[in-house]
Amino acid sequence: MSGIHEQLLNAIEQEHGALLATQITGERPGAKLLVLDDGHVAGELFPAELHDQVRADAGRLLNSGEATTRSYQVGDEQIDVYIESHLPPRRMVVVGAVHTAIHLVTFAKEFDCHTTVVDAREMFATRERFPHADELHVGWPDEIMPDLNLGPQTDIVMLAHDPKFEDPAMEVALNSRAGYIGAMGSKSTSADRNERLKARGFSDEQIARIHGPIGLNLGGKTPPEIALSIMAEIVAVRRGKDPRGSQSPVKPAKADQ
Repeated sequence: MSGIHEQLLNAIEQEHGALLATQITGERPGAKLLVLDDGHVAGELFPAELHDQVRADAGRLLNSGEATTRSYQVGDEQIDVYIESHLPPRRMVVVGAVHTAIHLVTFAKEFDCHTTVVDAREMFATRERFPHADELHVGWPDEIMPDLNLGPQTDIVMLAHDPKFEDPAMEVALNSRAGYIGAMGSKSTSADRNERLKARGFSDEQIARIHGPIGLNLGGKTPPEIALSIMAEIVAVRRGKDPRGSQSPVKPAKADQ
């Protein structure tokens, strides 16, 4: 087995996203390029211009999760390259075992997401409330989250409504490679959180990763409606859309516990 294929199998076992490009035509058919979602690159396509074009496309193609043949124009020659994208399982990590989280986990399961719920409050983080969650952790989120797989295929949703839970957890989220980070709260709550994160040393670019107030403005007020708005935003982001625009904040449901 070649070194590139060994690296590909290792990446898949460790649940890293991986793209393998195999040159079909051109000066060196069979040449391979491997790109992982953590930026690791191995192999080379020929000529260098082809290598650079495929490398530039790698991020978008990797996230497609598809296998396809693409043609690249290199000088006067058109070169075909077979692209294989290997994505790890989709994951959702929900911080805050509130009532909205129960419905959000239900929606996430419809998208084949591996779901994890984290809350330090034993009375809320119970199997009676979350029989459908794949993982249920009772403890401080910032202590549990570093042991989870928070890669580009992970959606992190903050529903705790309490800075003492969410701020440390948000630090873990922003230091991870998670593909989506969202947090419940009004515009003023989101602004206050952003200021606290700046005080902790996070840049505007890092803080801009947070979708807050979370969710699309569907006009919903009940926990199921709010959960639907959150799932809708995640789908939009995953499909390359910018759902923020002029969205109004999604307010927490009353007695959301």
